[in-house]
Amino acid sequence: MPLALLALAVSAFGIGTTEFVMMGLLPNVADDLGTSVPTAGYLVSAYAIGVVLGAPLLTGLGSRVPRKRMLLLLMALFTVGNLASALAPDFGWLIAGRFLAGLPHGAFFGVGAVVAARLVPEGRRARAVATMFLGLTVANIVGVPAATLLGQHLGWRATFLVVAAIGLAAMAALARLVPGIPVEAHQDVRRELRALGNRQVLLGLLTAVFGFAGVFAVYSYLSAMTTKAMGFGESSVTLVLALFGIGMTLGALAAGPLTDRALRPTLYGSLGALAVVLVVFPFVAHVQWAALVMVVLLGGVGFMTTTPLQMLVMNKAKDAPTLASASNHSAFNLANAGGAWLGGVAIAAGWGWTSPALVGAVLAVIGLAVAAAAGYLDRDPAKASRVVMGASTTPHGANRATVSGSSGD
Repeated sequence: MPLALLALAVSAFGIGTTEFVMMGLLPNVADDLGTSVPTAGYLVSAYAIGVVLGAPLLTGLGSRVPRKRMLLLLMALFTVGNLASALAPDFGWLIAGRFLAGLPHGAFFGVGAVVAARLVPEGRRARAVATMFLGLTVANIVGVPAATLLGQHLGWRATFLVVAAIGLAAMAALARLVPGIPVEAHQDVRRELRALGNRQVLLGLLTAVFGFAGVFAVYSYLSAMTTKAMGFGESSVTLVLALFGIGMTLGALAAGPLTDRALRPTLYGSLGALAVVLVVFPFVAHVQWAALVMVVLLGGVGFMTTTPLQMLVMNKAKDAPTLASASNHSAFNLANAGGAWLGGVAIAAGWGWTSPALVGAVLAVIGLAVAAAAGYLDRDPAKASRVVMGASTTPHGANRATVSGSSGD
């Protein structure tokens, strides 16, 4: 694996840290800025909205920018957003800083996944993408717990200053290690939009929305479950979150080679395993050792879905994969928001603190059903090449789309 993947992983580490650390700092921010914790929760939403809007917008605007320069520009915007968050004088400015920091998230992973795949031979592309995502998973083991402790002891502003420093380090690594990769001569916004309209791409995005929502239906309330359902003290919350991060890392490590070998079976297996883990979790949550095992498994099988979903949309939008790849992260953040909302509805309805797991199981099954339907349709090359949104393909283009997905499907 080339060293350029290390630069991408460092960048992913910084992005993952700033994305998830706010959940642990909400009480500190609320106390310091004189607002309530539920109101402070809008800071999480502001970042997610930035990701959803920024992924297609920035990817479209940068469609003609060379890949390396685009990565540097996106990481610069990420750094400015975190610096603005650290220096925000009031809650409104902090909302703006979080939104700004979220804007480059999806576009960076979209462009980064395309770059990672181009750095290695075809048979190792999923492993290269998974290597980049390792930075995101390691952030949940090391970055988020460390940044949360830093914010609790030195103030939440110190956390975002450190993340901004990570952004600068990531820019230096990108500038030093990533080779110059020109934009394809045929690349433009209209071609990207046509690729995004491919039915297999849209079904892949829909799979991400439902399937990954099952993970966040539980993860969003894992801290509360740790104390109220598992019977641990508050001091154990950091450990439980770190175990989830360890599971994510193991899942990412396993997903790379499995996806290179068999894309759709890996996707089906991870979504099916996710549904099983979510069903079992409420019944063993009161047994502490079993609950901890379930947390690791939840992180592992949940994050194992990300690499095959990323490769699927890139394969099916092979001639213009960047916008589809970036939009996948918009789908993941819609899953985050939707899963958290539905999990909260279950708790508010009085179904118990572990009820979000059963809600998540239903979402995972829906995601599996969408993925299975997409796989069935993809068995017919003529159906697989059809597009929506008025786009058209030639028979040659249909054959090329089928070949691009054959190695992983």
